[in-house]
Amino acid sequence: MRTTRALAASAVSAAAVAALALTAPAAVARDGMGANPSNIVVLPAVIARGGQLTITVDGCPGGGAATSAAFPQTQLTPITGANQTARGTATVNETARPGAYDVTVNCSGRTLTRPAAFTVIGGVRGGLGGSSTSGASPTDVAIGGGLVAAAVVGGGLFWMRRRAERRI
Repeated sequence: MRTTRALAASAVSAAAVAALALTAPAAVARDGMGANPSNIVVLPAVIARGGQLTITVDGCPGGGAATSAAFPQTQLTPITGANQTARGTATVNETARPGAYDVTVNCSGRTLTRPAAFTVIGGVRGGLGGSSTSGASPTDVAIGGGLVAAAVVGGGLFWMRRRAERRI
């Protein structure tokens, strides 16, 4: 029984070592490739006009530029300690229309576009103007007030009745 368990454990260990040995050459080959921009990440994915986006691109060791219809051209600078990765910060135009926007990255003369990389949402309606056109109507307030008054009267009657029962 112990021999079977030992053989099973060594077989699992051998499979893990074999899987690691097969993936190591692929990792070395990827690092040796030329710089091609890949994996464009834009955060946050949903943003209001005037907000700042962080754009991160793999395969861009010398930096580059990112463009979109929602923001002006933004420089991407290499990240120290990160292998072939560049990052930049873009500010969304105040005049950008709500909707999805693409981001195009240019690194060392090579371009890559990520469609619908982020979404611009409309502005927020704040102040009294936002509350004056929506919310409770006078009819809703009257119905709510009537329900509260009925609850107060009903609770008072219930309390008075319970109080009268204690005297008997």
